[in-house]
Amino acid sequence: MIRLNVFISPEDINRSKVLDAAKELTTFSVKEDGCIAYDVYESATRANVLLICETWKDNEALDNHQKTAHFIKNIAILQEFSEIKLEKFDF
Repeated sequence: MIRLNVFISPEDINRSKVLDAAKELTTFSVKEDGCIAYDVYESATRANVLLICETWKDNEALDNHQKTAHFIKNIAILQEFSEIKLEKFDF
């Protein structure tokens, strides 16, 4: 399995746009084959920190996810309006 922790730091002015994109990404991603878990979290102490926590069955499922229209659309929004840090764990 693969776990991705995607830390997202939008500027205040873009926070709602980024959060909406992250929520849409979550809504569609949880329905994909090979998706074990996919959640978006908001920090309780820092308004400019969001986390997408994803778990995938294998690399093939993750690769297929990254080719979907909803991923391509929403990751472009996240990249344009926020800073992103990715942690990847294989287990």
